[in-house]
Amino acid sequence: MKIFKFGGASVKDAQAVKNVGKVIQQFDDKLVIVISAMGKTTNTLEKLVNAYYFKQGNVAAILEETKAFHFSIINELFENKKHPIYTDIHNTFVEIEWEIEEEPQRSYDYVYDQIVSVGELLSTKIISAYLNEIKLTNTWLDVREVIQTDNNYRNANINWKLTEKLILEVVAKNQKDNSSNCIITQGFIGASSENFTTTIGREGSDFTAAILAYCLNAESVTIWKDVSGVLNADPKWFDDTQQLQHISYHEAVELAYYGATVIHPKTIKPLQNKKIPLYVKSFLNPTQKGTIIDDNTKEDALIPSFIFKMKQVLISISAKDYSFIVEDNLSEIFSKLSAHKITVNM
Repeated sequence: MKIFKFGGASVKDAQAVKNVGKVIQQFDDKLVIVISAMGKTTNTLEKLVNAYYFKQGNVAAILEETKAFHFSIINELFENKKHPIYTDIHNTFVEIEWEIEEEPQRSYDYVYDQIVSVGELLSTKIISAYLNEIKLTNTWLDVREVIQTDNNYRNANINWKLTEKLILEVVAKNQKDNSSNCIITQGFIGASSENFTTTIGREGSDFTAAILAYCLNAESVTIWKDVSGVLNADPKWFDDTQQLQHISYHEAVELAYYGATVIHPKTIKPLQNKKIPLYVKSFLNPTQKGTIIDDNTKEDALIPSFIFKMKQVLISISAKDYSFIVEDNLSEIFSKLSAHKITVNM
C-alpha cells in the first residue's frame, strides 16, 4: 500500500482536480490518498472564524464566498446538476452554520477547529465523487473515525496506540467490504475522545500522511507538490536554486525544523521509525523522479541549503541584577513561552 498526499495547490480549481485524477490513473497500487482543503480555503475559513469570534468582519459574506467557490468547482466537474454531491456539500456547510448560529461559548481554539476543519471535508467529498464519476472507484473515509487525539485544539497530540488500532481495523474492513483499491481521506484533522473535531497543526496534512503510513506499514509516502522536489532554497527568494535528488531523514528534519516549507516538521519521525521512504514529486510532471528522502546519508550532503523566514522576532533577555542567566532561569523562561504557545527557534 502507498500513501499519497495532495495539498491545496493541487486541488485549487476544477482543472487541478481533473489533473489529480490523471495522476492517480497512472497507478495500480492500493492507495490511501490524503487531501487538503482546496486552494486558499483554510485562509478564508480562518477569516470566518475571526469574523465570528472577534466580530471583525461579515460572517455571512465570507461563508457565501466559500460556498460559491466550492459550488463553482462542482459545476465544472459534474454535468449532472442533480448529482448527490450538491446535497452532500450543502449539508457539509450546515456544520458551519450550526456552529455560528449562537454567540461563541467555548475557546477560540475550539471554535477554530470545528469550523476550519470543514475545508478538508468539502475537498475530499468533491474529489471522491469526481473520481468515482470518472470510474476511479474509491471509498471516502472520515479520518476523524481513526485519528484520535487529545483536546489540545489547533495543535492536538496523537493517541498513537488507539489511532493505530482504529486505522488497521477500518482499512482492513474497507478492503474486505469494497472492491476499490483507493481510500480518499482528509489531512490536518482528527477527533478527541469527546468526539469533537481537532486539528494537528497548520499545514498538518503531511503529518496525517505519515501517521497513516506508520500505522499501515506502507510501502512509501508521496507528497505531490507544485515544485519538482525539495529545493535547496525557496525560489521566491533565491535565484539558481538546485533540486536535492536524495537526502536523509536527518537532513529533511533539519530543513523542516529551520523553516523549509516543503515538508511539515512532524512528518519525518514516524517514517524514519519504520524506514518508510518519502517522495516529493510534482503533480504537474508526475513522471519526473522528484526527491527521495530515506536512510541515505551521502548523496546530496555537499549541496548547501538556504532558508529565509518571514515575520521573525529576535528577543534578548537579561537579568535585572546583572547576574548570569543559568539553567534554572532558562527553564522558567521556556516554561512561560510554552504556556503562551509561543514557538521558539533555537
